[in-house]
Amino acid sequence: MRQTYIVAYDICDPKRLRKVFKLMRGWGDHLQLSVFQCELNPRELVELRAGLGQLLHHDEDQVLFVNVGPVEGRGATSITALGRPYTHPERHAIVA
Repeated sequence: MRQTYIVAYDICDPKRLRKVFKLMRGWGDHLQLSVFQCELNPRELVELRAGLGQLLHHDEDQVLFVNVGPVEGRGATSITALGRPYTHPERHAIVA
């Protein structure tokens, strides 16, 4: 079952920050600075954590994973906004 995760990161080095941002673009939708929404199954979560783990300096950087629920359930409706309204990112198929 796929879960919706909010992934937020605080990276101390600009070079590592760019690498983390580039990695995250492949896993989810960019919501705000250093915040992504990802829909992941358990295997994908392990892969993402492993990829991030290789980029981080574990004594300086931090990545938070917030599980907001199943993609088809609570995860689809649990994000609200103050200020500009939140719109669920649209998904587009990319054919290469």
